[in-house]
Amino acid sequence: MGDAVLYDYWRSSASYRLRIALNLAGIGYTAVRVDLVKGEHKSPEHLARNPQGFVPVLEIDGLRLTQSLAILDYLDETRKLGLLPQDPGRRARARALAHSVAVDVHPVCNLQVAKHATALSGGAEDMPRVWMQHFIRPGLQAFEALLAGFDQAPYCTGATPGLADICLMPQLYNARRWEADFSDLPRICAVEAACAAHPAFAAGHPDRAG
Repeated sequence: MGDAVLYDYWRSSASYRLRIALNLAGIGYTAVRVDLVKGEHKSPEHLARNPQGFVPVLEIDGLRLTQSLAILDYLDETRKLGLLPQDPGRRARARALAHSVAVDVHPVCNLQVAKHATALSGGAEDMPRVWMQHFIRPGLQAFEALLAGFDQAPYCTGATPGLADICLMPQLYNARRWEADFSDLPRICAVEAACAAHPAFAAGHPDRAG
């Protein structure tokens, strides 16, 4: 428990990112579930918190913050988490690595998008899985190639967890959920093993938050 309040949903990738970051920062927080399956994110109460109707929403330092990447920047700047390299060039490349998942793969693999695609397909039973696999695996293959430009030691961009790791791990959870294979991507598998062994990642896992 703590002064911060996190409005989240256990399987939300964006919420998972914040749980990891809050744990890395050692910030105690109260978790308030917003059940996406039940449509609670579209309730007047939640829309008053975030007009977009998304999770997470973080109340901290007298602020109410939305958009996980913006919140991660705030936590990094105010809690000195060192989520990005100091060198401007490496910093830009590390951001690009993180954004390749958080900005390019995650939005089209949002469950709301997959459900809409299923509806447009006439309700094909296996449509959500096919949709997810279509986008997740190529996105991870690109991430694997981008990782080649960094010396994993053992995290994506250095010896301590960074923004890319925080964005990658929720996507790997989704990959397993939707059976998008990445076992042939050794760099990603090595990062996953390192992150899984880190207490901040383990405590933020959906199995612990559900």
